[in-house]
Amino acid sequence: MSDIFHRIFSAFAGARKNNQNELADAQERPTASPVKRTDESESIASSTNEESNSAVPESPSAVKATATVAEEQSTPESAAPRVNVSGEPSQDELDAYDYVLPERLVAQSPLPRRETARMMVVNRATQKIEHRHCYDIVEYLRPEDALVLNNTKVLPARLIGARAMTGGRWEGLFLQYDSRGFWEIMSKTRGYLRPGEKIELLSSRGVGDTRYLEVVAHTEAKTLVVRPILEEGEDSFTFLDKVGWVPIPPYIRSGRMKPSDREDYQTVYAQEPGAVAAPTAGLHFTKELLAQIEGAGVAICPVTLHVGAGTFKPITVSKLSEHHMHSEYATISEEVVRTLEERKSRGGRVFAVGTTSVRTLESASNVLPDGTIDSTGVNACKLQAFSGQTDLFIRPPYRFKTVDAMLTNFHLPKSTLVILVRTFGGDALIKRAYEEAIAEDYRFYSYGDAMLIL
Repeated sequence: MSDIFHRIFSAFAGARKNNQNELADAQERPTASPVKRTDESESIASSTNEESNSAVPESPSAVKATATVAEEQSTPESAAPRVNVSGEPSQDELDAYDYVLPERLVAQSPLPRRETARMMVVNRATQKIEHRHCYDIVEYLRPEDALVLNNTKVLPARLIGARAMTGGRWEGLFLQYDSRGFWEIMSKTRGYLRPGEKIELLSSRGVGDTRYLEVVAHTEAKTLVVRPILEEGEDSFTFLDKVGWVPIPPYIRSGRMKPSDREDYQTVYAQEPGAVAAPTAGLHFTKELLAQIEGAGVAICPVTLHVGAGTFKPITVSKLSEHHMHSEYATISEEVVRTLEERKSRGGRVFAVGTTSVRTLESASNVLPDGTIDSTGVNACKLQAFSGQTDLFIRPPYRFKTVDAMLTNFHLPKSTLVILVRTFGGDALIKRAYEEAIAEDYRFYSYGDAMLIL
Protein backbone atom coordinates (compact mmCIF):
# COMPACT_ATOMS: atom_id res chain seq x y z
CA MET A 1 0.00 0.00 0.00
CA SER A 2 2.92 2.30 0.51
CA ASP A 3 3.42 2.51 -3.24
CA ILE A 4 -0.19 3.56 -3.69
CA PHE A 5 0.26 6.25 -1.07
CA HIS A 6 3.37 7.53 -2.82
CA ARG A 7 1.38 7.76 -6.04
CA ILE A 8 -1.46 9.56 -4.25
CA PHE A 9 0.91 12.43 -3.52
CA SER A 10 2.04 12.43 -7.14
CA ALA A 11 -1.49 12.55 -8.47
CA PHE A 12 -2.31 15.33 -6.03
CA ALA A 13 0.72 17.34 -7.07
CA GLY A 14 -0.27 17.20 -10.71
CA ALA A 15 -3.99 17.70 -10.35
CA ARG A 16 -4.56 20.24 -7.56
CA LYS A 17 -5.84 23.55 -8.90
CA ASN A 18 -5.17 27.07 -7.68
CA ASN A 19 -8.62 28.50 -8.24
CA GLN A 20 -11.63 28.05 -5.90
CA ASN A 21 -14.01 25.23 -6.84
CA GLU A 22 -17.67 24.66 -6.10
CA LEU A 23 -19.45 21.40 -5.40
CA ALA A 24 -22.58 20.33 -7.25
CA ASP A 25 -25.62 22.44 -6.38
CA ALA A 26 -27.10 19.60 -4.38
CA GLN A 27 -24.09 19.38 -2.07
CA GLU A 28 -22.38 21.90 0.19
CA ARG A 29 -18.63 22.04 0.00
CA PRO A 30 -16.62 22.20 3.23
CA THR A 31 -15.30 25.62 4.04
CA ALA A 32 -11.56 25.51 3.89
CA SER A 33 -8.93 25.80 6.45
CA PRO A 34 -5.46 26.96 5.69
CA VAL A 35 -2.96 24.45 6.98
CA LYS A 36 2.84 21.51 4.06
CA ARG A 37 8.13 19.31 0.26
CA THR A 38 9.68 17.05 2.18
CA ASP A 39 10.13 17.13 -1.56
CA GLU A 40 10.32 14.69 -4.40
CA SER A 41 7.46 12.73 -5.95
CA GLU A 42 6.87 10.47 -8.95
CA SER A 43 4.46 11.36 -11.72
CA ILE A 44 1.46 9.10 -12.22
CA ALA A 45 -0.46 8.16 -15.33
CA SER A 46 -4.12 7.70 -14.51
CA SER A 47 -5.79 4.55 -15.78
CA THR A 48 -9.37 4.12 -16.86
CA ASN A 49 -10.26 1.94 -13.88
CA GLU A 50 -8.67 4.08 -11.16
CA GLU A 51 -10.04 7.16 -9.43
CA SER A 52 -7.85 10.05 -8.26
CA ASN A 53 -9.19 13.02 -6.32
CA SER A 54 -7.59 16.29 -5.10
CA ALA A 55 -8.83 19.94 -4.18
CA VAL A 56 -8.49 23.50 -2.91
CA PRO A 57 -9.94 25.06 0.23
CA GLU A 58 -12.62 27.66 -0.03
CA SER A 59 -11.61 29.96 2.83
CA PRO A 60 -9.49 29.84 6.01
CA SER A 61 -10.95 28.14 9.08
CA ALA A 62 -9.80 26.76 12.41
CA VAL A 63 -7.89 23.68 11.30
CA LYS A 64 -5.65 23.47 8.26
CA ALA A 65 -3.91 20.70 6.39
CA THR A 66 -3.97 21.91 2.83
CA ALA A 67 -1.76 23.32 0.13
CA THR A 68 -2.78 24.90 -3.15
CA VAL A 69 -0.63 25.56 -6.17
CA ALA A 70 -0.52 29.35 -6.27
CA GLU A 71 0.82 31.70 -8.90
CA GLU A 72 4.33 32.89 -8.09
CA GLN A 73 4.93 36.61 -7.85
CA SER A 74 6.42 37.87 -11.09
CA THR A 75 10.07 38.82 -10.76
CA PRO A 76 11.04 42.36 -11.78
CA GLU A 77 13.42 42.60 -14.70
CA SER A 78 16.08 44.05 -12.41
CA ALA A 79 15.99 40.90 -10.29
CA ALA A 80 16.35 38.45 -13.19
CA PRO A 81 19.19 35.93 -12.76
CA ARG A 82 22.35 36.75 -14.64
CA VAL A 83 23.29 34.77 -17.74
CA ASN A 84 25.95 32.12 -17.17
CA VAL A 85 28.34 31.71 -20.11
CA SER A 86 30.69 29.22 -18.44
CA GLY A 87 28.88 26.15 -19.69
CA GLU A 88 27.67 25.24 -16.19
CA PRO A 89 23.92 25.49 -15.46
CA SER A 90 22.91 28.96 -14.30
CA GLN A 91 21.26 29.49 -10.92
CA ASP A 92 17.90 29.74 -12.69
CA GLU A 93 18.25 26.23 -14.14
CA LEU A 94 16.85 23.32 -12.15
CA ASP A 95 19.74 21.06 -13.19
CA ALA A 96 22.10 23.28 -11.18
CA TYR A 97 20.53 21.88 -7.99
CA ASP A 98 20.98 18.20 -8.76
CA TYR A 99 23.37 15.89 -6.94
CA VAL A 100 23.88 12.15 -6.48
CA LEU A 101 23.25 10.70 -3.02
CA PRO A 102 24.10 7.12 -2.07
CA GLU A 103 20.91 5.40 -0.93
CA ARG A 104 22.61 4.21 2.24
CA LEU A 105 22.75 7.82 3.50
CA VAL A 106 18.96 8.26 3.54
CA ALA A 107 18.06 8.00 7.25
CA GLN A 108 15.30 5.46 7.90
CA SER A 109 14.87 6.18 11.62
CA PRO A 110 15.94 8.95 13.99
CA LEU A 111 18.74 8.47 16.47
CA PRO A 112 17.69 7.29 19.95
CA ARG A 113 18.48 10.76 21.29
CA ARG A 114 17.37 13.59 19.01
CA GLU A 115 20.01 16.09 20.05
CA THR A 116 22.91 13.74 19.26
CA ALA A 117 22.41 14.05 15.52
CA ARG A 118 25.42 15.52 13.74
CA MET A 119 25.39 19.21 12.89
CA MET A 120 27.52 20.62 10.12
CA VAL A 121 28.31 24.27 10.87
CA VAL A 122 28.75 26.38 7.73
CA ASN A 123 30.16 29.87 8.28
CA ARG A 124 29.42 32.26 5.42
CA ALA A 125 31.85 34.90 6.70
CA THR A 126 34.88 32.61 6.97
CA GLN A 127 33.78 30.05 4.34
CA LYS A 128 34.76 27.34 6.83
CA ILE A 129 32.94 24.13 7.71
CA GLU A 130 32.92 22.46 11.15
CA HIS A 131 31.51 19.12 12.28
CA ARG A 132 29.59 19.23 15.55
CA HIS A 133 26.38 17.84 17.09
CA CYS A 134 22.97 19.43 17.49
CA TYR A 135 23.39 19.84 21.25
CA ASP A 136 26.32 22.16 20.44
CA ILE A 137 23.98 24.79 18.97
CA VAL A 138 24.01 26.53 22.37
CA GLU A 139 27.63 27.53 21.74
CA TYR A 140 26.64 29.47 18.60
CA LEU A 141 23.84 31.46 20.22
CA ARG A 142 24.28 34.72 22.12
CA PRO A 143 21.96 36.01 24.90
CA GLU A 144 20.61 38.77 22.63
CA ASP A 145 19.64 36.32 19.85
CA ALA A 146 16.21 34.87 19.03
CA LEU A 147 15.43 31.28 18.02
CA VAL A 148 12.34 30.95 15.81
CA LEU A 149 10.49 27.62 15.82
CA ASN A 150 7.59 26.41 13.67
CA ASN A 151 5.06 24.99 16.13
CA THR A 152 2.84 23.21 13.60
CA LYS A 153 1.68 19.75 14.62
CA VAL A 154 1.66 16.80 12.23
CA LEU A 155 -1.73 15.15 11.88
CA PRO A 156 -2.08 11.35 11.48
CA ALA A 157 -3.43 12.24 8.06
CA ARG A 158 -2.83 9.04 6.11
CA LEU A 159 -5.96 6.89 5.81
CA ILE A 160 -6.04 3.21 4.85
CA GLY A 161 -9.12 1.09 4.32
CA ALA A 162 -11.48 -0.61 1.92
CA ARG A 163 -14.72 0.12 0.11
CA ALA A 164 -17.44 -1.34 2.30
CA MET A 165 -19.55 -2.62 -0.62
CA THR A 166 -16.81 -4.24 -2.68
CA GLY A 167 -13.87 -4.75 -0.34
CA GLY A 168 -11.69 -2.90 -2.84
CA ARG A 169 -8.48 -1.42 -1.45
CA TRP A 170 -8.57 2.32 -0.70
CA GLU A 171 -6.10 4.94 0.58
CA GLY A 172 -6.47 8.61 1.29
CA LEU A 173 -4.98 11.71 2.86
CA PHE A 174 -6.90 14.03 5.18
CA LEU A 175 -6.60 17.65 4.09
CA GLN A 176 -9.07 19.65 6.19
CA TYR A 177 -12.47 19.72 7.85
CA ASP A 178 -15.14 22.35 8.36
CA SER A 179 -17.56 23.32 11.12
CA ARG A 180 -20.27 21.06 9.67
CA GLY A 181 -18.05 18.02 10.13
CA PHE A 182 -17.29 17.41 6.46
CA TRP A 183 -13.76 16.40 5.48
CA GLU A 184 -11.87 17.12 2.30
CA ILE A 185 -9.48 14.30 1.44
CA MET A 186 -7.33 12.99 -1.37
CA SER A 187 -8.51 9.56 -2.43
CA LYS A 188 -7.14 6.64 -4.42
CA THR A 189 -9.03 3.48 -5.34
CA ARG A 190 -10.22 1.46 -8.33
CA GLY A 191 -13.52 2.51 -9.80
CA TYR A 192 -15.74 5.43 -8.88
CA LEU A 193 -16.87 6.26 -5.35
CA ARG A 194 -20.52 7.27 -5.39
CA PRO A 195 -22.21 9.62 -2.90
CA GLY A 196 -23.59 7.58 -0.02
CA GLU A 197 -20.98 4.85 -0.37
CA LYS A 198 -19.04 3.97 2.79
CA ILE A 199 -15.31 3.44 3.31
CA GLU A 200 -14.24 1.08 6.11
CA LEU A 201 -11.07 2.34 7.78
CA LEU A 202 -8.17 0.30 9.08
CA SER A 203 -6.92 1.70 12.40
CA SER A 204 -3.21 2.36 12.75
CA ARG A 205 -3.50 1.32 16.39
CA GLY A 206 -4.89 -2.10 15.49
CA VAL A 207 -7.67 -1.95 18.08
CA GLY A 208 -11.18 -0.60 18.44
CA ASP A 209 -14.44 -0.80 16.55
CA THR A 210 -14.65 -0.51 12.78
CA ARG A 211 -14.96 3.12 11.71
CA TYR A 212 -16.42 4.53 8.50
CA LEU A 213 -16.35 7.51 6.17
CA GLU A 214 -19.42 8.27 4.06
CA VAL A 215 -18.86 9.76 0.60
CA VAL A 216 -20.64 13.09 0.16
CA ALA A 217 -19.41 14.51 -3.14
CA HIS A 218 -16.52 15.00 -5.55
CA THR A 219 -14.96 18.39 -6.23
CA GLU A 220 -13.89 19.83 -9.57
CA ALA A 221 -10.31 19.78 -8.35
CA LYS A 222 -10.67 16.02 -7.80
CA THR A 223 -10.65 15.72 -4.07
CA LEU A 224 -13.34 13.87 -2.21
CA VAL A 225 -15.75 15.31 0.36
CA VAL A 226 -16.67 12.78 3.05
CA ARG A 227 -18.45 12.67 6.38
CA PRO A 228 -16.79 10.73 9.21
CA ILE A 229 -19.37 8.71 11.10
CA LEU A 230 -18.65 9.96 14.62
CA GLU A 231 -19.64 8.53 17.96
CA GLU A 232 -21.56 10.64 20.47
CA GLY A 233 -19.36 13.41 21.82
CA GLU A 234 -16.55 12.66 19.37
CA ASP A 235 -14.94 15.32 17.16
CA SER A 236 -12.97 15.07 13.93
CA PHE A 237 -9.55 15.20 15.60
CA THR A 238 -10.41 12.41 18.03
CA PHE A 239 -11.72 10.30 15.16
CA LEU A 240 -8.64 11.00 13.04
CA ASP A 241 -6.31 10.18 15.90
CA LYS A 242 -7.95 6.75 16.21
CA VAL A 243 -7.85 5.81 12.54
CA GLY A 244 -5.06 7.91 11.01
CA TRP A 245 -1.51 6.87 10.18
CA VAL A 246 1.54 9.14 10.37
CA PRO A 247 2.20 10.36 6.79
CA ILE A 248 5.94 9.72 6.77
CA PRO A 249 7.68 10.38 3.43
CA PRO A 250 8.02 7.56 0.88
CA TYR A 251 11.82 7.56 1.13
CA ILE A 252 11.50 6.37 4.76
CA ARG A 253 10.69 2.64 4.77
CA SER A 254 8.66 3.15 1.58
CA GLY A 255 6.15 5.16 3.61
CA ARG A 256 5.45 2.35 6.09
CA MET A 257 4.69 3.80 9.51
CA LYS A 258 6.02 2.32 12.75
CA PRO A 259 4.25 3.04 16.06
CA SER A 260 7.29 5.02 17.18
CA ASP A 261 6.77 7.48 14.30
CA ARG A 262 3.86 9.03 16.21
CA GLU A 263 6.41 10.55 18.57
CA ASP A 264 9.54 10.57 16.40
CA TYR A 265 7.92 12.48 13.49
CA GLN A 266 6.75 15.31 15.76
CA THR A 267 8.67 18.19 17.33
CA VAL A 268 8.60 18.37 21.12
CA TYR A 269 7.08 21.86 20.86
CA ALA A 270 4.32 21.07 18.33
CA GLN A 271 1.09 22.86 19.29
CA GLU A 272 -1.01 23.85 16.27
CA PRO A 273 -2.54 20.86 14.42
CA GLY A 274 -2.51 21.12 10.66
CA ALA A 275 0.60 19.69 8.96
CA VAL A 276 0.92 16.53 6.89
CA ALA A 277 4.71 16.66 6.98
CA ALA A 278 7.00 17.60 9.84
CA PRO A 279 9.21 20.71 10.00
CA THR A 280 12.14 18.34 10.26
CA ALA A 281 14.89 20.68 11.46
CA GLY A 282 12.92 20.99 14.69
CA LEU A 283 13.12 17.24 15.32
CA HIS A 284 16.63 17.72 16.73
CA PHE A 285 15.47 19.63 19.82
CA THR A 286 14.56 18.19 23.21
CA LYS A 287 12.74 20.03 25.96
CA GLU A 288 15.97 20.01 27.96
CA LEU A 289 17.97 21.56 25.12
CA LEU A 290 15.35 24.28 24.63
CA ALA A 291 15.39 25.01 28.37
CA GLN A 292 19.18 25.34 28.21
CA ILE A 293 18.91 27.77 25.29
CA GLU A 294 16.23 29.85 26.97
CA GLY A 295 18.22 29.82 30.23
CA ALA A 296 21.12 31.41 28.34
CA GLY A 297 18.92 34.43 27.60
CA VAL A 298 17.92 33.55 24.04
CA ALA A 299 14.32 34.43 23.13
CA ILE A 300 12.36 31.45 21.80
CA CYS A 301 9.71 32.65 19.35
CA PRO A 302 6.97 30.46 17.86
CA VAL A 303 5.55 30.90 14.37
CA THR A 304 3.26 28.57 12.46
CA LEU A 305 3.45 27.25 8.92
CA HIS A 306 1.30 24.21 8.21
CA VAL A 307 3.36 21.96 5.97
CA GLY A 308 0.90 20.58 3.44
CA ALA A 309 0.56 18.02 0.67
CA GLY A 310 1.73 20.61 -1.83
CA THR A 311 5.17 20.24 -0.30
CA PHE A 312 5.49 17.01 -2.31
CA LYS A 313 4.95 18.84 -5.57
CA PRO A 314 8.09 18.41 -7.68
CA ILE A 315 9.50 21.15 -9.86
CA THR A 316 8.52 20.11 -13.37
CA VAL A 317 10.01 22.99 -15.37
CA SER A 318 13.63 23.48 -16.35
CA LYS A 319 13.86 27.10 -15.15
CA LEU A 320 13.11 28.20 -11.60
CA SER A 321 11.57 31.44 -12.86
CA GLU A 322 8.81 29.34 -14.46
CA HIS A 323 7.96 27.31 -11.35
CA HIS A 324 4.65 27.97 -9.59
CA MET A 325 5.21 27.51 -5.87
CA HIS A 326 2.55 25.79 -3.78
CA SER A 327 0.79 27.89 -1.16
CA GLU A 328 0.81 27.21 2.58
CA TYR A 329 -0.86 28.82 5.56
CA ALA A 330 1.50 30.76 7.85
CA THR A 331 1.11 33.05 10.81
CA ILE A 332 3.35 35.22 13.01
CA SER A 333 2.02 37.27 15.92
CA GLU A 334 2.52 40.91 16.88
CA GLU A 335 4.23 39.74 20.06
CA VAL A 336 6.83 37.74 18.13
CA VAL A 337 7.43 40.64 15.75
CA ARG A 338 8.05 42.99 18.68
CA THR A 339 10.45 40.50 20.27
CA LEU A 340 12.44 40.08 17.08
CA GLU A 341 12.62 43.84 16.52
CA GLU A 342 13.80 44.37 20.10
CA ARG A 343 16.46 41.66 19.81
CA LYS A 344 17.72 43.04 16.51
CA SER A 345 17.91 46.54 17.98
CA ARG A 346 20.35 45.15 20.56
CA GLY A 347 22.52 43.57 17.90
CA GLY A 348 20.90 40.16 18.22
CA ARG A 349 20.44 37.72 15.39
CA VAL A 350 17.40 35.78 14.22
CA PHE A 351 18.07 32.03 14.05
CA ALA A 352 15.34 30.29 12.03
CA VAL A 353 14.83 26.59 12.68
CA GLY A 354 13.94 25.04 9.34
CA THR A 355 12.95 26.28 5.91
CA THR A 356 9.34 26.67 7.05
CA SER A 357 10.36 29.19 9.71
CA VAL A 358 12.48 30.97 7.10
CA ARG A 359 9.56 31.20 4.67
CA THR A 360 7.23 32.46 7.41
CA LEU A 361 9.63 35.19 8.52
CA GLU A 362 10.53 36.29 5.02
CA SER A 363 6.90 36.23 3.88
CA ALA A 364 5.96 38.50 6.77
CA SER A 365 8.85 40.79 5.80
CA ASN A 366 7.67 41.26 2.20
CA VAL A 367 3.95 42.06 2.43
CA LEU A 368 3.15 44.80 -0.08
CA PRO A 369 0.43 47.43 0.46
CA ASP A 370 -2.03 45.41 -1.65
CA GLY A 371 -1.50 42.36 0.59
CA THR A 372 0.55 40.34 -1.88
CA ILE A 373 4.00 38.99 -1.00
CA ASP A 374 6.96 40.25 -2.99
CA SER A 375 9.18 37.36 -4.05
CA THR A 376 12.42 39.32 -4.54
CA GLY A 377 13.13 40.78 -1.09
CA VAL A 378 13.95 44.07 -2.83
CA ASN A 379 11.42 46.47 -1.31
CA ALA A 380 10.87 48.85 1.60
CA CYS A 381 8.65 46.45 3.54
CA LYS A 382 9.42 45.54 7.14
CA LEU A 383 8.59 42.53 9.29
CA GLN A 384 4.96 42.64 10.41
CA ALA A 385 2.34 40.40 11.95
CA PHE A 386 0.94 38.10 9.28
CA SER A 387 -1.69 35.41 8.92
CA GLY A 388 -2.61 33.92 5.57
CA GLN A 389 -1.41 31.98 2.58
CA THR A 390 2.15 32.33 1.34
CA ASP A 391 3.53 31.11 -1.97
CA LEU A 392 6.97 32.65 -1.48
CA PHE A 393 9.56 30.76 -3.54
CA ILE A 394 13.00 31.73 -2.30
CA ARG A 395 15.51 31.42 -5.12
CA PRO A 396 18.44 33.44 -6.51
CA PRO A 397 18.78 36.41 -6.37
CA TYR A 398 16.40 36.76 -3.40
CA ARG A 399 17.58 39.17 -0.68
CA PHE A 400 16.93 38.00 2.88
CA LYS A 401 15.50 40.66 5.17
CA THR A 402 14.96 39.09 8.59
CA VAL A 403 16.74 35.73 8.90
CA ASP A 404 20.39 35.89 9.99
CA ALA A 405 21.12 32.20 10.54
CA MET A 406 19.28 28.96 9.96
CA LEU A 407 19.27 25.34 11.10
CA THR A 408 18.11 22.92 8.43
CA ASN A 409 18.31 19.29 7.38
CA PHE A 410 19.89 18.01 4.18
CA HIS A 411 17.33 18.12 1.39
CA LEU A 412 16.40 16.28 -1.78
CA PRO A 413 18.05 17.20 -5.09
CA LYS A 414 16.19 19.66 -7.31
CA SER A 415 13.80 20.57 -4.49
CA THR A 416 12.52 24.00 -3.50
CA LEU A 417 14.16 23.41 -0.12
CA VAL A 418 17.68 22.83 -1.39
CA ILE A 419 17.24 25.89 -3.61
CA LEU A 420 16.27 27.99 -0.58
CA VAL A 421 19.27 26.73 1.40
CA ARG A 422 21.73 27.45 -1.40
CA THR A 423 20.23 30.91 -1.88
CA PHE A 424 20.73 31.66 1.82
CA GLY A 425 24.10 30.04 2.36
CA GLY A 426 25.77 30.93 -0.91
CA ASP A 427 25.70 28.61 -3.89
CA ALA A 428 29.33 27.48 -4.02
CA LEU A 429 29.67 27.12 -0.24
CA ILE A 430 26.53 24.99 0.19
CA LYS A 431 27.45 22.83 -2.80
CA ARG A 432 30.79 22.19 -1.11
CA ALA A 433 29.02 21.50 2.19
CA TYR A 434 26.78 18.86 0.58
CA GLU A 435 29.79 17.22 -1.05
CA GLU A 436 31.53 17.10 2.32
CA ALA A 437 28.42 15.77 4.03
CA ILE A 438 28.31 12.86 1.58
CA ALA A 439 32.02 12.21 2.00
CA GLU A 440 31.62 12.25 5.80
CA ASP A 441 28.58 9.92 5.77
CA TYR A 442 26.06 12.40 7.13
CA ARG A 443 22.50 11.10 7.35
CA PHE A 444 20.11 12.83 4.91
CA TYR A 445 16.48 13.95 4.78
CA SER A 446 13.73 13.96 7.41
CA TYR A 447 15.27 11.70 10.05
CA GLY A 448 18.82 12.76 9.15
CA ASP A 449 21.44 15.17 10.42
CA ALA A 450 21.43 18.97 10.41
CA MET A 451 23.28 21.94 9.00
CA LEU A 452 23.68 25.25 10.83
CA ILE A 453 24.35 28.14 8.46
CA LEU A 454 25.82 31.23 10.12
